[in-house]
Amino acid sequence: MTPRARKLVVAGLIVGGDRRVLITQRRADQALGGQWEFPGGKVEPGEAPVDALVRELREEIGVTVAVGRIWDVLFHAYPEFDLVMLVYVCRIVAESAHGADGVPRAVEVADLAWVDAGDLAAWDILPADRPLVERLRVEGVPPN
Repeated sequence: MTPRARKLVVAGLIVGGDRRVLITQRRADQALGGQWEFPGGKVEPGEAPVDALVRELREEIGVTVAVGRIWDVLFHAYPEFDLVMLVYVCRIVAESAHGADGVPRAVEVADLAWVDAGDLAAWDILPADRPLVERLRVEGVPPN
């Protein structure tokens, strides 16, 4: 039996000053295009997960973040591969050496939205991210 492919990804639970969380929409040319997710991406070989998250958020939404503690670790079996996701609490840092101004924008994503945790269930969230939606509904937004 051939072992299933496994992908390690990181996601940022970015909490705004108003306690809303940031979600991003996948581009139409991506797998599961049009669905929403917590921003992040793949950890490259030899890359530390925190470094991967900082890089992905800069590439995807043009911000620099301060990465806090791991808030959750999720596993999801997609038909083609198994996904392991490390979810970190993050906050946007306004000043950046990369020219980012602290305002997220859709750079490599279709769109983004700040959403109250209790309203996330109404959004078309990726299957792997749905346990986060439920945890946020039950526990509320963690301190950033």
